[in-house]
Amino acid sequence: MEDRVVSTQLDNNKNFIKGKLGGSGDVMYREFTIPMFGDKNALAVYIDGLVGAKEIDDILLRPLMSRKNESINPQENNSLDQLISKGIISKSVNTSKDFEKLLDSLLAGDTIVFIDTIDQGMIISTRGFQMRSLAEPSNEASIRGAKDSFIESIRANTALIRRRIRDYDLRFDSLKVGKRTKTDIALAYIDSIVNKDVLKELNDRLNRIDIDAVLDSAYIEEMIEDSPFSLFPQIEVTERPDKACASILEGKIIIIVDNSPFVLILPVVFWQFFQASDDYYERFQIATFLRWLRVCALVMSMTLSSIYVMLVSFHQEMLPTPLALNIASSREGVPFPSILEALFMEVMFELMREAGLRMPKPIGQAVGIVGALVIGEAAVNAGLVGPLLVIMVAGSAISSFAIPAYSTSYSLRLTRFFILICTGIFGILGFLGSGIFITLHLLSLRSFGVQFLGTLDPVLSRGRRDTLFKAPLWAMKKRSSIYGSQEAYRQSKEGNKPEKPKK
Repeated sequence: MEDRVVSTQLDNNKNFIKGKLGGSGDVMYREFTIPMFGDKNALAVYIDGLVGAKEIDDILLRPLMSRKNESINPQENNSLDQLISKGIISKSVNTSKDFEKLLDSLLAGDTIVFIDTIDQGMIISTRGFQMRSLAEPSNEASIRGAKDSFIESIRANTALIRRRIRDYDLRFDSLKVGKRTKTDIALAYIDSIVNKDVLKELNDRLNRIDIDAVLDSAYIEEMIEDSPFSLFPQIEVTERPDKACASILEGKIIIIVDNSPFVLILPVVFWQFFQASDDYYERFQIATFLRWLRVCALVMSMTLSSIYVMLVSFHQEMLPTPLALNIASSREGVPFPSILEALFMEVMFELMREAGLRMPKPIGQAVGIVGALVIGEAAVNAGLVGPLLVIMVAGSAISSFAIPAYSTSYSLRLTRFFILICTGIFGILGFLGSGIFITLHLLSLRSFGVQFLGTLDPVLSRGRRDTLFKAPLWAMKKRSSIYGSQEAYRQSKEGNKPEKPKK
């Protein structure tokens, strides 16, 4: 925007705004007179739909136009400050001579007011646009935890965090990203716990972003990842305020993006994607069992179809004789090799899952269930696939649903195809080689300098009490050392272990 300051003539200011915003029908211009300010003419500019009509009347027009008994001399040096203190009933009023700042506030939902002969504009908070009410999380359901979730308003989301963390050191650093959208972003962290090196690196990466639009937190995620070509996400996404607050208290940073109900958590480690909020609301024995169950689901979702291809096509001697004969008899008449069978069923299942997501919810659920039953049964009866393969593909798909982080399940679905193709070409060598390749890739990943598989490092003993095993809450005295938190202890050094009374 060209360098332009506020004019003392109302018509000049009005024409400048019209020149910048064009003849948009939602930009409203309201001219009025202020009796208490020497009957000066004034101009209020706001965008219909972003402001509340009640706010415009109650905090701006009625107080300024109805007070005739009071008088403020416009020639005094602090006359505008007197007018703001006596005539405007608003939670926030600022002044500026810079038209860029004024127009940015106007497009964000504020009202800007110009007064004749005054070379400053007032920014009055009148935001009153419609927003979605708080509701239960749709993708991260919890049995015992909180039932609220983030929404599309950045201020509502920061309030949800403030309600849970009433710490003096909680910070919300604000910035704007996107040359045209000017999207508000907030970085939430606890100043006395967060790793300052990670915070500095995050700010550097955000400041390097030069893009027209940021419409969702996914835009930011893609722009700041360490390894953008990796299938595995290095930033966690959540819609649960309690999970975000737990991450902040661990020493992590969350990124809140306006107009997005999903916040970003960083840095992360791989095993964090297999931890659910319910793990911290249930007994530690149950949480540990469920985490190992999810690890088993991880292995099954990636390997079941490949194991079937490997055993049927290359290594029949590894099967018990009765089972090998049953598989051979069930595949009698199947014209395709096992690798094509598996690929056909995997692709069909992915198509049904995608169709179920994109269709209206009542119809999508029916398509997912009925389609799987009908197509699977029809494919077996037609002699295109064997019945054991249908069981394997179904088990692989169900296992992928057991992983709490939905973004990670996408990665595992694609990884499954890679392992399947390698196994279909090279047999057990391809199966083992692809597994080793994926493991080495995970070992090479970093999330803002943090090792992706670092919590299983035996040197980092403080990080192992909350990975595959969930220790009791009173036993987790320290934060994980892998994140580099400034404060090591999260509770008293003496511990809070409950004990029976002696008598």
